[in-house]
Amino acid sequence: MSETPQKLRVLILCTANSARSQMAEGLLRHLAGDRMEVFSAGTRATSVNPHAIRAMAERGIDISHHRSKHLNEFLGQPFDYVITVCDAAAETCPVFPGRSERIHWSLPDPAAVEGESAKAEAFRRVRDELETRFKAWLETL
Repeated sequence: MSETPQKLRVLILCTANSARSQMAEGLLRHLAGDRMEVFSAGTRATSVNPHAIRAMAERGIDISHHRSKHLNEFLGQPFDYVITVCDAAAETCPVFPGRSERIHWSLPDPAAVEGESAKAEAFRRVRDELETRFKAWLETL
């Protein structure tokens, strides 16, 4: 009888855990299925941006139940991969125990864009970029 393979544990970090990391968490959970345990956090937790919720809903992924979490909730936990999706989080990312591999993707902050339609489009662009990167990354695992 073979053992069930251990799920990979992935933590996605951003500054506020409100947009990029929340969309990334939802996307990776959707794309990886039961192969991974996926979490997200921020260096200063806030709340999930409604534009992120809407952009993900357009893809049929519901992140409305997500909450913004501070990275301190995960300190001391082992992760196989720690993915930072903003430069500020990459610079302040703590070391996690075990053999975690760090990956950094510098993505623009869609929440910083002015104007409702431009902001909605910025969230879609970041969502689509995350999806493209995750699909390519999953193929390498």
